[in-house]
Amino acid sequence: MNMDRRLAEETFDVAIIGGGVVGCAMARRFTLEGARVALLEKATDILDGASKANSAILHTGFDAPPDSLELACIQAGYREYLEVHEAMGLPLERTGAYVVAWTAEQEAALPEILRKAHDNGVPDAVLVDAASLRAAEPHLSTQARAAIHIPGESLIDPWSAPHAYLQQALDNGARVFVDCEVTGGAFADGGWSLETSRGRLEARHVINCAGLYGDLLDRNLLGESRFTITPRKGQFVVFDKAASTLATAIILPVPTARTKGIVLFRTVFGNLAVGPTAEDQQSRTDASTDRETLQSLIDAGVGKIPALADMPVTAIYAGLRPACEFKEYRISETPDRNWITVGAIRSTGLSAALGIAQHVFGLYNRDGKGHRPIESPSVPQAARLAERFPRDWQEPDHGEIICHCEMVTRREIEAALQGPLAARSLAGLKRRTRATMGRCQGFYCSARLAGITDGHFKITLAPEVGDD
Repeated sequence: MNMDRRLAEETFDVAIIGGGVVGCAMARRFTLEGARVALLEKATDILDGASKANSAILHTGFDAPPDSLELACIQAGYREYLEVHEAMGLPLERTGAYVVAWTAEQEAALPEILRKAHDNGVPDAVLVDAASLRAAEPHLSTQARAAIHIPGESLIDPWSAPHAYLQQALDNGARVFVDCEVTGGAFADGGWSLETSRGRLEARHVINCAGLYGDLLDRNLLGESRFTITPRKGQFVVFDKAASTLATAIILPVPTARTKGIVLFRTVFGNLAVGPTAEDQQSRTDASTDRETLQSLIDAGVGKIPALADMPVTAIYAGLRPACEFKEYRISETPDRNWITVGAIRSTGLSAALGIAQHVFGLYNRDGKGHRPIESPSVPQAARLAERFPRDWQEPDHGEIICHCEMVTRREIEAALQGPLAARSLAGLKRRTRATMGRCQGFYCSARLAGITDGHFKITLAPEVGDD
């Protein structure tokens, strides 16, 4: 490869490495503040790493470490999401949550959790007894002893939000390069020359948002890393849409020192899910599931909501969280080389992303960079995928319905195949439209999708035709 070839003729103010939810939020914030931004993602589509699988909960921070950067970023991200979600067409279901105690030991821990929630600036958290809990959630097992109600916990779409963040950055002047792995680089004369799989890119500053590979990127380009990622796998089970009537609020466990535990939660797409597990591993790519663990999740769900025993499972999936040896986020500056690392952003990354971006811009602009914020930025509209939103299939002239399980129209699929954030794989198309994510898991619509997406995907869906 000729590394003298440049990706772009300009020198960017900031190169953001990693197209997960944090990278997308970062690109939006820096662009709106007037910086010239390039985002580099090594995968074919954005959101292809840790951000592709999570519980899609907008957290209040009630149980975050007190006085921590994580808490500050969650709270700031929560506030900004509430400020922008209507203008950007982002879903928000204010379901609230219950931290439920199932044993006497867990019940004894509730007062301390409540005190922590109040100290963390969540004053409307309240303790409720078993009778009040069953009145609010009649399908819960009678084994539930008490709970803390947190009204502000909410459900959002884990994919339309970061897509909208990055789309706003693009609409206001940012650039995005996918299939663009950073393989090396050098800092000289106040700027970075980054070597990538697609050529060379020049930038004055670099922000490492590489998620599961953040420590390796630091070691490769800086020579050292202040943390080591140990991927933490979380497996999930998704029950049929009929199960969504069995819980109104998010059902949270009493957390442990290591994990928030297994959650029962509705999704904005109309399902009920249970998960995640917390399994540390060395592989940064293995997001496989296993029958024994999935059965344990089903059993845990049925134990908390007995009626789930009669509900079919629609889907299973697993995601990897970029955990490390520290409990806190690893956000640090290397000012003599114009580098900021945003590492070990674990399960709260979706909630905190906008707040993390605010914090990092503050670090970057501490001594003033002379950028002028965009006065009237363009505001995109997110794809409408939530069940409670008016969907495209309900609009006139929507064309053919391709995925009947999730009611995805041909118009939605064709729109997702266009533009700088076009889906370039089936996984990317799923996150943009939910096609193949319903009851039949693509059994009925895959052939139709193969024809529509022909020529758009890096790896075609169409079967190869050869000689017998």
